[in-house]
Amino acid sequence: MVQAYILIQTEVGKASTVAETIGQIPGVIQAEDVTGPYDVIVRAQADTVDELGRMVVARVQQVEGITRTLTCPVVHL
Repeated sequence: MVQAYILIQTEVGKASTVAETIGQIPGVIQAEDVTGPYDVIVRAQADTVDELGRMVVARVQQVEGITRTLTCPVVHL
């Protein structure tokens, strides 16, 4: 199982709607709107890195109101 944090920037006033919509995507563990340089932080999981990448590109980045994403895979050192 691969997990990642997805940091999301949104259009002004869209953070809550984006977080709510992304929270419904299968594989998303948590989606919260936050303050700071990013507007929404998501924790997601998938069976493989490729599957995680497909989720981000095909599902998360397609949500209306998103302007930029940054995916940070969780590592266990």
